[in-house]
Amino acid sequence: MTSPVREAPRSLFLDELGRPGPMVSVELRPPRSDLDASAGMEAWIDLHHALGRFVAGGTFVFLTDNAVGAAEEENLAHVGANVGDRVDLRRIVPMLTCKHALKYCLLFGTRAASQGFEAMTVLGGDTSVGAPRCVPHARDLREMYRARSPGLALGGWVNPHKDPATQVGYLTAPDAHVDFALAQVVSHYDVGRVERFLEVLEKSGRALPVVFGVFLYRSANPRTLETLSRFFPVPTEEITREFEAGATPEDVCARSIRELRAAGADKVYVSNLGSRGAQARLRRVLERV
Repeated sequence: MTSPVREAPRSLFLDELGRPGPMVSVELRPPRSDLDASAGMEAWIDLHHALGRFVAGGTFVFLTDNAVGAAEEENLAHVGANVGDRVDLRRIVPMLTCKHALKYCLLFGTRAASQGFEAMTVLGGDTSVGAPRCVPHARDLREMYRARSPGLALGGWVNPHKDPATQVGYLTAPDAHVDFALAQVVSHYDVGRVERFLEVLEKSGRALPVVFGVFLYRSANPRTLETLSRFFPVPTEEITREFEAGATPEDVCARSIRELRAAGADKVYVSNLGSRGAQARLRRVLERV
């Protein structure tokens, strides 16, 4: 007998995802944990300014946890301590991988809920780098959060580059414990994959909101693109041709957003904006959409 779908917790983020029409959010990275004190402080100041500006403008922000295998400062500690009283934490969605001690992960969820965050994304984390996972799958950790912090909206992770039936199955399983999902970075060269994923999701009968990643490629530097391709599929030749034809980073990013919207993927998060000047960079992208 199939378990009934649990009603999602109320949150500002889920309310926004449930509205028809496009939504653009952003993904920001906390400073690397190996920076010296001066560089670390400067990086946090830049991040705090970016958070304040995005949130004040009504933009939702995802904060990464050790993105692309690089050790980052904890996203909760500094935000809660330094900007929590000046920004609406309901618009900030911290991300957590399972690549920490279990005790730390459980406390992370409790702290997020108590500090005023309404949603968080829980993903497994790349098994090829860094520390091992504390649980086999992110769903195991989300199940623990359901019991400990039932008011938190929980997000999962999905990869449209892989078999859509399998990926949708992860999200719609009775033990998935997801209220929304973030999708791996895609571009206008992946529209066919995105369409197939959305078709399978629609056939599943589960109205689960998915936010698709869009990467702002700063250049077509071969070494940079090669490094990025270790973490997600990069259309290296196609991106290179666009830059050689005179396209700007904002042009390329905007094209991805336009074509994804046309394919039905109208909720996106933009990655690699940086912190300093991030809002202006996003504005230039959106002017081209």
